[in-house]
Amino acid sequence: MKEKKQNLLRSDQIFNELAADYDLWFDRHPDIFQSELNALKKIVPCKGTGLEIGVGTGRFAEKLGIHYGVEPAESMKILAEKRGIKVVTGVAEHLPFPDNFFDYAVMITTLCFVQDPFQALEEAKRVVKTGGRIIIGLIDRTSSLGKQYEEKKGENPYYKFAHFFSADEVENFLNKLKLKEISAFQTLFNSPRMLSQPDEIQEGYGKGGFVAIGGVK
Repeated sequence: MKEKKQNLLRSDQIFNELAADYDLWFDRHPDIFQSELNALKKIVPCKGTGLEIGVGTGRFAEKLGIHYGVEPAESMKILAEKRGIKVVTGVAEHLPFPDNFFDYAVMITTLCFVQDPFQALEEAKRVVKTGGRIIIGLIDRTSSLGKQYEEKKGENPYYKFAHFFSADEVENFLNKLKLKEISAFQTLFNSPRMLSQPDEIQEGYGKGGFVAIGGVK
């Protein structure tokens, strides 16, 4: 546990130091970003007040119409605020919001960085209203893309200390939370380097490298 805390501190430091470079990744890989965004749009509500937990630089929140975010890295927070997101400094395991406050909550490539994933999901459930949605966006560890991330994460400053999950594991978390109407959409079936346009979206998971999965409280 102590080692995991140290890794998280190192990860936060890296995101603080390299926030601008991280943000530019989305401009350098527009087809990957759009593919992931399209998968998320299949499951993220198009109305209501949403929260992105681990909002980063606000790239997804801006495009998904999410106006509130939580982010521990100050440099990331500043960039997200420039995109019009109202960001509170905090961590996923201790959200600074009252119970039943949001219509939905989203975590996009965030679960792999938190100290206690299930506690983070419990917090997301706490701040979402009954009937509201909790959505997770993740790189599926068991996919071809996930295996590449896992093999090369030691070379990547952002994912060096990440703990990737499979879509199966995340679905088990959602079932343990007793969420209803669990659904999933996947994309990035081929090597991202081969993309010349956004990849297709398919329902379910098991083939795509990126999965958007969620359920109803």
